[in-house]
Order: sequence, then structure tokens, then C-alpha cells
Amino acid sequence: MAARTAAPTSASVATPPRPLTEGAVPKHVQLREVLLEATTRQLAPDTPIPSERELMQTYRVSRATVRRAIEALIAEGLLQRVQGKGTFVARPRVQSHLHLASFSEDMQRRGKQPSTRVIRVEAAVPPPGVAAFFGLRDGETAWHVERLRLAAAEPMAFESGWYDRGLLPDLDQHDLTRSLYALFGEVYALPIDTADQTVWAQAADADLAHWLQVTPGAPMLSFDRASRSAGRPLERVLSHYRGDRYEIHVSLDSSMPHHP
Repeated sequence: MAARTAAPTSASVATPPRPLTEGAVPKHVQLREVLLEATTRQLAPDTPIPSERELMQTYRVSRATVRRAIEALIAEGLLQRVQGKGTFVARPRVQSHLHLASFSEDMQRRGKQPSTRVIRVEAAVPPPGVAAFFGLRDGETAWHVERLRLAAAEPMAFESGWYDRGLLPDLDQHDLTRSLYALFGEVYALPIDTADQTVWAQAADADLAHWLQVTPGAPMLSFDRASRSAGRPLERVLSHYRGDRYEIHVSLDSSMPHHP
């Protein structure tokens, strides 16, 4: 009979527990501060925190107070709830500044070793919007490439990209686990130099949840990028990043163009 693996036990979040007092600061805010200190200074990522019942007993507060404190830290990305297992300290998100770079370059800047699994490479008829971007006639095909992108061996993003076959005639013969932007520049002399990108939030469907190893409905950051080389449309790629592992940073100043 195979040995059973013991479930991880929760760690204490304060020794001794910090008393919560009646006053101007609500108890759920005080408890959030206790849990915040634990998640940032005491507990390692993936460590379970005490259960709601344990926190209620330790700090002599209601379940509603405990839940408000935990939900606040989940919203901030410091805790994550795993169905059927409990609430755990979240791993730090990979932060990215919005700029024109490949996934590989982006992860290397963040100190994460990038890697790629190629899921699909085929010539196929693209959706109408993609065909219009490339200027294709009805029935003409483009390269369709699907790839799972990993950072430090952990699934980070799923990409579904379309690429112009006229400009990249033998794309399927190359190693597509490497940076495509490096491939375009070095082999085809077609460096990506401009792109338009739209970003939005969405929930993971069953397919994305499977590839990215999250539960269906988990938050995603989605990027729709249309890239060009010297004005020629080259790439249209839809990338879905794990919302619990990735964040973006935008710098703004008053000199940037604006519209009334």
C-alpha cells in the first residue's frame, strides 16, 4: 500500500498573538495588518495560513471579521485560496513594465529563466480580423502558433499567435521554443519595431486553466498585440498571463500625449 502524503499544516501568524482592541481602527483592519506581517515577514510562499476557525479562536473575532481581512489580502495578491485545501501565502508576482519586448527578454529582465513548450504549428485560415490585418484574401492562410510560456519552469502565459506566411515562408522549420522576435530579426531580417497592444482582464476558461495549471475562473491578464516590421504586418498574437503571477507597471508623466 502506498504511503499517504501528509497535508501541509498551517503556520502560526504571530507569537504570541497580537491582541485586537476595540477602537477607531476596525478589527478586520487590525487582523489584516497581523496577516500582512505574517505573509511578508514570517511565512514562505505556498505556506498555508491558519484556518478561519483557528483565527476566530486565536483573536476572538467573528467569521465575518476573519473573512474581510483575508479577502483584502487576496485582492492585493498576497494570499491565494485553493479550493478544498485552504488559504496560502501567494508567490510574488512577476512585474513587467509595458515595453516592446519578447516574453524571453521580459522574463530575463526579471531574473526568471524563460522556457517554451510548442503546442501547435500549422498553416490555417485565420479569423477575419487577423486576415484583414495581414491583408489576406478569403481562404488564404497564415501560420498559427500556440505556445505555453514558462518562467522558472512554472506556467506563466499561453500564446495563440498568427504570422504572415509570405514574410516568414518556412517558419515551421525553425526552433520555435526560442524567442520569435530574435528569430525574426536574426534569420529573416525582420525585427519587430512597432506594435499596438490592448490589455484587459478576464477569467480563465477550461482550456486556459488546463494549460496554466489554475482553476477555471481564475483571473487572467490578456494582451492582444499587433506587431509590424518596417510597417509590414508580421504578428497578431493573443497572450493570456496568470493574474496571480504577473503584473504590469506603467509610468506616466505630464509630457505624454493626451486627448481632451
